[in-house]
Amino acid sequence: MTGGPFLLSRRVQLALLAARHAVPASYGSREYVEFGGLMSYGTSLTDVLRQVGVYAGRILKGAKPADLPVMQAVKFELVINQLAARAIDLTVPPTLLARADEVIE
Repeated sequence: MTGGPFLLSRRVQLALLAARHAVPASYGSREYVEFGGLMSYGTSLTDVLRQVGVYAGRILKGAKPADLPVMQAVKFELVINQLAARAIDLTVPPTLLARADEVIE
C-alpha cells in the first residue's frame, strides 16, 4: 500500500481534510475512497493476496523461497467516489466513470 501503515491508519482524517478544503485528491489504495476520498488507482489487494497464497502453497509443497521468481502486481483498479466528487462540485467525465472498476454512489 502506498504511504505505509502510518498514513493508512489516518485514512479517514486525510480524506476528510481533502474534502473540507475541496482538494480533489487521488490515492494509491481503495481504502481512502471507501472513507470519502475522491479516487484511487493502485494494485488490487485481492490479486496481491492471491499471489501470496500461490507462493505459500509452493513453499509448503517444498519449493525453496530463493528459487521462486519475484512477482510484480499485474492488476490495478480504479475506484471513484461520486459522492465525494459532488461534495466538492466536481464533474467526473463519463469516459472516466466507464473505465472505473468501481464507482461508489
